Amino acid sequence: MNKKTFYLLFTIIFSFTLLFTIGNFSFAWGDPEIVNKINSAFESIESWLLKIATPAAAVAVGSGIFMKKFSFGDEEKIRTGKKIIKGSLFSYAFILAIDLILSAIKSLVE
Repeated sequence: MNKKTFYLLFTIIFSFTLLFTIGNFSFAWGDPEIVNKINSAFESIESWLLKIATPAAAVAVGSGIFMKKFSFGDEEKIRTGKKIIKGSLFSYAFILAIDLILSAIKSLVE
């Protein structure tokens, strides 16, 4: 057995030993306090973003509609209004989809 084979075999055995011994004991006593604080902070940020996203989308759609209505035939303003409406609806749908995905992942983890 040459040196390269020995080092490769030693690295693999050492990695598996660390993986299976340390991994079993690292989560044995639950989450530390800082992890719980970070999780609660992310949950509050998520709820805050969802509370802000609905009125922001409504304002963006409303301004896009007003831009289309009061364009007085200007094609550039009509296109801009349509872009604002599509963009705001897409962004709001994206935020709701991310919330749905995160809720599904959270229910699978728990």
